[in-house]
Parts: sequence; structure tokens; C-alpha cells
Amino acid sequence: MMRIDIISSVPDLLYSPLNTSIIKRAQEKEKVQIFVHNLRDYSLNKHKQIDDKPFGGGAGMLLKPEPFFECIEKLTSERQYDHIIFTTPRGKVFDQYDAKKLSLFKNIILIAGHYKGIDERVVQKFVTLELSIGNFVLSGGELPSLTIIDAVVRLIPGVLNDSESALEDSLIDGDEIEAPYYTRPAEFRGMIVPEVLLNGNPKEIRKWKEEQSIVLTEKWKKINSLE
Repeated sequence: MMRIDIISSVPDLLYSPLNTSIIKRAQEKEKVQIFVHNLRDYSLNKHKQIDDKPFGGGAGMLLKPEPFFECIEKLTSERQYDHIIFTTPRGKVFDQYDAKKLSLFKNIILIAGHYKGIDERVVQKFVTLELSIGNFVLSGGELPSLTIIDAVVRLIPGVLNDSESALEDSLIDGDEIEAPYYTRPAEFRGMIVPEVLLNGNPKEIRKWKEEQSIVLTEKWKKINSLE
């Protein structure tokens, strides 16, 4: 069973998504264990302070190193972790290939920053992988952590009911977009499902899907300025 630990200064942001839909079912099926650690529980300050002003000045507050060290050292003393991941805009942009690799590991820790960020010594001491979900800034690392968890957990064998659905997802290998999908009714407000999908010919359907995949992939590349 895979184990994921998340360290957060605002854990309330995590509980609802982690106990809903596919992630909830994965835990119920005992395919993954997810533990949320409140950074304040590891504060050495009697007031449970976890942030302070950054050296050198500048706006904003910085998460202090002590609570992270206390939490991570406790976790790593109990088991070996394959990766300790820090979600940050400066990290590698997370993609489907990363999700596939992470789904094969047994134990990972996700560090969710907040405020201005975290003390760099935490990164230097513990972090083995820095990941970003895009070139923009959020209020904290909780949403990126949830994004990574969702993408990873659904790839664990036995999590999804349809064993093929995860394998056929868009960008599974980072190179092709899936063809569009349609369902009943065949005609809705004047919009008609492509005839090829209604004729029941597997060869023609497969050819149509391949052609549509090429068209959509080229469109995606242009939108993302890859050409």
C-alpha cells in the first residue's frame, strides 16, 4: 500500500478533497494511506508560532525551519521515504509522466508551503524533488499537493473501476491528446454526434479517433507555444 504524508500549516484546506471521490475510494480500498500533519503541532514555541519575518527584509512572513525539521525527522525515523517533495513555482512542471513515476513509489512526503514560502534550510536538508503545477503563484502549496495526489492515486492499480480508463487518459505519455467523447442523445439542440461513432465499425472508429487525436494534439501544441 502506498503512503502519502502531507505537511501543511493550513490542514483544513486538505480534509474535504482527500475524503471525496476517487481519493476517498482509494483509501477505503486500502490502496493508499494519506496522513495530514499540522505544522503547528510540531512548533517548539509555546504560542505555536510557525512563521517569522525573513532575514534581509521584504514583505510577507516565512515558515520557520524548526517545525519542519521536527515533523520530517519524526516521519523519516519511522520509515524510509522514496521522495520528499516541495511544491513550489520554481520546481519542475508536474506532468503525467511524473504522476506515473510517483505512483510506483511506496512512501512520499509532500511539503506545502504558505505565506512567502519556507526557510531554504528545509529544502537543503530534506527535499529530493521540487514540483510546480504552473507558472503562477498561489496562496499556498495545498492545492498543488492535492493536484499531485489526485493525479498519482488514480494511477495506482485497482483504484479505478475501469482498469483501462487511467491508461487511456489524455497526455498519458505526454505526447497525445485524446479524441473527443460523446454520449446519448445522438442529437442535442441541433448538435449531432459524428456518424462514424454511431455506425459500430471498430476500424473506422479507431481511425477517426487517431485522426482527431492528431488534430487536437497539434492545436494543444500551438496553444502552449511548443512550436
